[in-house]
Amino acid sequence: MHQYNDVHIYNQFTRQSMKKLILILPLLTLFLNGCFWEEEKKRESITKGWSPKTFFTQAKDQISAGSMDKAIELFEQLQAAYPSSKYALQSKLEIAYALYKNEDYDQAIDRLNSYIKLYPDHLSTPYAYYLRGVISEDKSRSILDDYITDNAQRDVNSVRDAFNYYLVLIDKFPKTEYTEEAKTRLVILRNILSRHELFVAIYYTKKGANIAAINRSKYIIEKYPNTPSVPAALHLMAHNYDIINTPILAKDTRRVLKNSYPLYTPHYTLED
Repeated sequence: MHQYNDVHIYNQFTRQSMKKLILILPLLTLFLNGCFWEEEKKRESITKGWSPKTFFTQAKDQISAGSMDKAIELFEQLQAAYPSSKYALQSKLEIAYALYKNEDYDQAIDRLNSYIKLYPDHLSTPYAYYLRGVISEDKSRSILDDYITDNAQRDVNSVRDAFNYYLVLIDKFPKTEYTEEAKTRLVILRNILSRHELFVAIYYTKKGANIAAINRSKYIIEKYPNTPSVPAALHLMAHNYDIINTPILAKDTRRVLKNSYPLYTPHYTLED
């Protein structure tokens, strides 16, 4: 009798629970449907009904038109609407490129640093390394460099950064198309860096800091051999040896200059 009561009570409780569940299920379904449609509305407001490819194409068109801010906005909307798509991943690099074209150099490099950290072995990562170098190069440029000025006479920290970025690219990804281009860029950057050191050595010479000028000249010869600044560095070094009255060192330096660069003629001036 006691067992019967227990079973009866259990069955009654189960029936009551089922009745409550049956009453709750439609409400739960309505709630979930409401959440679903709410999310769809949010998604629709972000996507405008566009596919990931459409977003990407529209943003690229904005870049071609020179509207970098609008392009960045579309790329960011693409990432928010379709975070797992291949276009969202590519858009991260496109944003860095758009920032670069907008001359937001530091922000562009920050984006690329984040990309490299998140995707160290992705197929597109060598491009991120390469673009980082290109941006650093352009930071030190002026539109007058091809006509009047020389970026080697300015702060070359960004040039050094570019040089190091390319070295890392070559080390990590030795067989990519970007690596070959980076090797070419390294030659140009080495010439800029050595020319910068020559300008510093000339400045020291003009100021009468002859030992400092000699040390800078030696640095060029040791650090940047085979660059166009080496014969000028030798010539300047011999001049400074003359001033500090060390004729033997001056003679030895001129012998090296004549043997290595027999056709060299000075192209710099010590006049203000």
